[in-house]
Amino acid sequence: MENSSGSASNGEVAAAFRVPDSWNFEPNERLLGLMSLSVRGVLAKIKAEMVAGGGGGAGGRPVIPMGHGDPSAFPCFRTAPEAVDAVAGALQSGEYNSYSTCVGLEPARRSIAQYLSRDLPYELSLDDVYLTNGCAQAIEIICSVLARPGANILLPRPGYKFYEARAVFNGMEARYFDLLPGKDWEVDTECVQALADKNTVAIVIINPGNPCGNVYSYEHLAKVAETARKLGIFVIADEAYAHLTFGERKFVPMGVFGAVAPVLTLGSLSKRWLVPGWRLGWIVTNDPNGVFQRTKVAASIRTYHYICSDPTTFVQGAVPNLLENSKEEFFQKTIKILKESADMCWEKMKHINGITCPSKPMGSMFVMVKLDLSCLKDIKDDMDFCCRLAKEESVVVLPGRVVGCKDWLRITFAIDPSSLEDGLDRLKSFCLRHSKTAGGVM
Repeated sequence: MENSSGSASNGEVAAAFRVPDSWNFEPNERLLGLMSLSVRGVLAKIKAEMVAGGGGGAGGRPVIPMGHGDPSAFPCFRTAPEAVDAVAGALQSGEYNSYSTCVGLEPARRSIAQYLSRDLPYELSLDDVYLTNGCAQAIEIICSVLARPGANILLPRPGYKFYEARAVFNGMEARYFDLLPGKDWEVDTECVQALADKNTVAIVIINPGNPCGNVYSYEHLAKVAETARKLGIFVIADEAYAHLTFGERKFVPMGVFGAVAPVLTLGSLSKRWLVPGWRLGWIVTNDPNGVFQRTKVAASIRTYHYICSDPTTFVQGAVPNLLENSKEEFFQKTIKILKESADMCWEKMKHINGITCPSKPMGSMFVMVKLDLSCLKDIKDDMDFCCRLAKEESVVVLPGRVVGCKDWLRITFAIDPSSLEDGLDRLKSFCLRHSKTAGGVM
C-alpha cells in the first residue's frame, strides 16, 4: 500500500524491515577515551561550560583565549606578505591543481632540505624530507610506523599529549619521563634510562618547549643524544617552534647530533610563519650514518605516505618562494612581540597569589605555572580552576592535566598584548576573589 504521495508509510517500512536484536558493528574502543588527551577537546569542554554558566563575553567583556597555540587570529601575528604572495602565485599559476607525489613535490622538499641544512654540520637531501599535513600528521605517521606488539615510546612530562593519543591508538605503550622545573625543564636522563627496556623504540624531545617555554642548550641536547645512543633508540625531535626563541639561549636543532643517535625531526610552517591553517609540515631524517635506511624506518615512512592524505598541492608549490623570500624583519617582529609578552607574563605572575612560575619562558608561545590550591578556597583542582575562571572572568587557560601535570596551568602569551594584559589582570582578580587570606588581601 502507498500513501497519497505514492511512497510507503513509515509504519509499513518498519514492518517490512525487522530491527535485529543486535548489530555486528561497534566503535573502536580506543577512540572513546582519547578526548581527555586532546587540547582542543578539553578547551571545547571548558568553553561549553562557560557559555552554559553565563560566561562567554557576558557583560560586554570579550573572551580572552590564553589556552591554545594559534595566534593567527590577532592582527599583530599576521603572516609575512611574501608568504601570502608565494601561495597566491602558486595558486594563480594553474600548475598545482593536481595530486601531489606521495612524499611531496620535489622542489618543496629540496627547499626544506636546504633551509634546515643551514643549521646543521652536514647537508640534507630532498630524499631526507617527507611532507605532511602539519606536525599533527607527522606524529600520526611516526607512531604508525613504530607500532608493533609490546613497543613503548618515551614521552616528556609535561608534554604534548597528542603523542600519547596516537601511540595508544596504534597499540603502543606511552612511558613518561620527567622534565625538571628547577632546571629550566631539562630532561631527567636518569629517569629516561630507568624507563627504557628492550621494547623501547624512541624518545620524544620538544624544543623549544611546548608547554614549558624552555629552550635546551647545546650541552643538554648532546647529553640526550648520548643517552639515546646508549639505549639503542632514536630521537623524535619536535621542532614546531624552531627559532621562536627570545632568551639568552638560541635554538639548536637536535639534528646536529644525528651522527651520535639518529634523529627524526618534525617541523612545519605553522608557528614560525604563523599559518597553522595551511597544514604544511615535514618529517626529516637526520641520519648521516644511514641507520634509518638499514632498519627500513625510512622505507616505512615512505610506504605510509601511500595510504594517507597529502598536504595541499598549491601550498607545497609555494614553499620554495616562501622560504627564499621571507624577510628577517618579519621573524624579528614576531620575536619582539613574544619576548615582550613573555616578560609581561613573568612580571605579572609574581604578584598573583596561588600561582607560581618556576622559570621565565625563553621560547615557543607558552609558560607552565603551578597552582597552590592551599591558597585558594572552593577550588578542587586545575580543571575546576579553569572552568570557574572561564565562567567568572571569560578567560580560557589550559588545565595542566592535559599536558601531564595535574594542578598546573599552561598559559599562552601569543595573543594581542593588550588582550594578554587584560587576561592576566582578570586572572589576578579571580585568584584574589578566591583567596583564603584574611579579607582577600594579596
